[in-house]
Amino acid sequence: MKQHIAHIALVVDDYDEAIAFYTEILDFVLIEDSKLSEDKRWVLIAPPSANECALLLAKAANKEQAASIGNQTGGRVFLFLFTDDFWRDYHKMVSRNVEFVRSPKEEAYGTVAVFKDLYGNLWDLLQPNEKNKGVIKT
Repeated sequence: MKQHIAHIALVVDDYDEAIAFYTEILDFVLIEDSKLSEDKRWVLIAPPSANECALLLAKAANKEQAASIGNQTGGRVFLFLFTDDFWRDYHKMVSRNVEFVRSPKEEAYGTVAVFKDLYGNLWDLLQPNEKNKGVIKT
């Protein structure tokens, strides 16, 4: 049996503002938005070329969950957005006022910069270099 990670839950404050950010600013695709109860929805988003893993936008249901919005990993980079054209995506994101907290840099594994999503979660925008395309899956 082949296994893979299907979804990663991302705690958000509001479904609609999160959907708008990811689809309008980062150009993700809304895969599903189904109402489960009066205040709970099943919302899946992913980059246009994603095949296996999607983000599950999960609205905080209590104060404890709300406290983790924007800091699900204690200030570390949380998610990694791989691209086949770093500079295209970087310039598009800058033009859409995405906040980069670490400038673009050439690392041993590729070109990378760190940005914040609408809640402050840290993401790597990363284009693996030729040396690492077989090691770092895109």
